[in-house]
Amino acid sequence: MRTGPNGMTEPEAGQEAGELKKQIEKLERYIGNYYQDFSKMRWDKWNYEDGCILIAAIQLYEATGNAVFRDFVLEYLDRYITEEGDIRYYNREEYQLDNVAPGRAVIFAYEQTGREKYRLAMELLMRQLDGQPRIKGGNFWHKKIYPHQVWLDGLFMAQPFYAAYDTKFGGEVRYVDITDQFALVRKHMFCPDKGLFYHGYDESRSAFWADPETGCSAGFWLRSMGWFLMALVDTMEEMNSWSYDYYRQLLDSYKEGIRGILTYRDRESGLFFQVPDRGDIPGNYTETSGSAMVAASILKACRLKVLLAEKYRETGEGILEAIIERKLTEKNGVLTLEGNCSVAGLGPDQGRRDGSIAYYLSEPVTADDKKGVAAVFMAYAQYRKLCACTDMQ
Repeated sequence: MRTGPNGMTEPEAGQEAGELKKQIEKLERYIGNYYQDFSKMRWDKWNYEDGCILIAAIQLYEATGNAVFRDFVLEYLDRYITEEGDIRYYNREEYQLDNVAPGRAVIFAYEQTGREKYRLAMELLMRQLDGQPRIKGGNFWHKKIYPHQVWLDGLFMAQPFYAAYDTKFGGEVRYVDITDQFALVRKHMFCPDKGLFYHGYDESRSAFWADPETGCSAGFWLRSMGWFLMALVDTMEEMNSWSYDYYRQLLDSYKEGIRGILTYRDRESGLFFQVPDRGDIPGNYTETSGSAMVAASILKACRLKVLLAEKYRETGEGILEAIIERKLTEKNGVLTLEGNCSVAGLGPDQGRRDGSIAYYLSEPVTADDKKGVAAVFMAYAQYRKLCACTDMQ
C-alpha cells in the first residue's frame, strides 16, 4: 500500500486498485465514526484501555494532521484532570502499571497546551513509578496485588511513558533503568526454542502459575507478545539518538522478538493465533488485537529503520490488510471489529488464569474491544507515517 497525493491509498503495481481502496476507505470510516463522540469511553475509571485509544488518536493526529484526533485527547483528559493536577478515579498507591499507560497522552496534552495541570498530572504518575515496588532484579512489579511478578503487558504500560518523561523533562538519567528492565525480561522470559517470550515471570516462584525452576508462566499469549513488541519500538522512539548503546539493546531484543513471532504467522489468513505457537489446536483462533500490535510495531520499526523496510514493510502492510478484510465486518451499514480476546491475565486466584493453553482459549472473544480497536488504529497511523516518509525520499 502507498498513499497518493490526495491522502488516500493507491495500489502498488499488480494490486487490485478497487478492492484495496475499498478496504482502506472502510477502515477510515470506522476510525471517523469512533472518534465522533465519547460514547465508547469510560468516565468512572482512569484506565489503560481508554489510554490506548488516546495513544492511537495521538498517532493518527501525527499521521494526518486532523485536529479532530488532538481535540478528542484534550477533551477526554480535561474531564479527568483537575486544575490542581489530580486525576479523578486514580489511586497512586494501588501501584498498577496499567494506570501509567494514559500518561503518554498527558505529556502530549502538556506539549500542546502548556497548561500547568498537565505537568502536575505527569509528575503524579512519575511519583507512582518512583515508588513502584520492584523485584530484586530491578523490574517494576506489574501491580501491587501481584507481588514479585513481571508481565509483558507492563512494559507497554510504563516504559514508553517513563522514557518520554525522562527524555523531555527528566534529564535522561533513567535510560539505564529502562534498558535494564527490558534486558531482565530478555534474560528470564525469552524461550529460545520457540523464539517467543513468556507472558509472565514470578521472581519468587510462589505464584501457582509459575514454573518452580524458571518462574515463568506455562505458555505464550499473542497479545502479550504484541504489547512487548510495541513497548520496544515505542520506547526506542522516545529515546534521544545520543543513547545508541541503550537503543541498540532494545533494537536487538525487538529483532529477536519479531523474527520469533513471524515464524508462527498463519499462511491462510496472514494473521496470528491467540496461542501463537499452537495453531493446530482445535478452538484456537486468529486474534485481532495481537495481530494488529505486531503490524503496528513492524510498520513503526520500518519507519525508524529498526527493520529494513525492503524486507518487512510488505509483511506489516499485509497483516493490516488481512485484519481489514477478515475482521472488520459490515452489516446494515454498521462496521464491527471482530475477533478480539476480551482479557487475559495470570492469577491471582488459585487455579484461575493459570497461563495454560486451555485458559487462553477460554476467555471470551469480543467485538469492538478497545485494545483491538486502538491497535488497528495505531497500525494504520504507522502505515500512513511510513508512507509519508517514503514519499519524501
